[in-house]
Amino acid sequence: MKIDIGITEKDRAAIAGGLGRLLADSYSLYLQTHNFHWNVTGPMFQTLHVMFEAQYTELSLAVDLVAERIRALGFPAPATYSEFARLTSIKEIAGVPKADEMIRLLVDGQETVVRTARTIFPLAESASDEATADLLTQRIQLHEKTAWMLRSLLEA
Repeated sequence: MKIDIGITEKDRAAIAGGLGRLLADSYSLYLQTHNFHWNVTGPMFQTLHVMFEAQYTELSLAVDLVAERIRALGFPAPATYSEFARLTSIKEIAGVPKADEMIRLLVDGQETVVRTARTIFPLAESASDEATADLLTQRIQLHEKTAWMLRSLLEA
């Protein structure tokens, strides 16, 4: 069935492609955060274990919102590990880093998601896609705040 929401198919495709990258970054960050939640050790264990749980729980909800926006635009959402691996800008980490390195990696991951979201914003704005722009604004705000909170743990 034809989609007629006031955004051209070409623009919807470009926006959905960008959101696919955002979805891959968000899902990769979710996996990394969940991994660190399970494997963190050291004197900050309790603080980080709880913080990481709150972060991966929020990310699990966020990936659904992003995927559903892609679907609303009329395109399939990427949904396999191989697609996510191809689309993400977040590098997979081998082994179990120390707690302070986990924090640094999660700061980088949060900032990566922000940068990816920012690349989609001009596409959404030029297509008058307010729904995607609103989603991106919310994601950017949340990831910037989370990165700040994580960075604060590394300050002496």
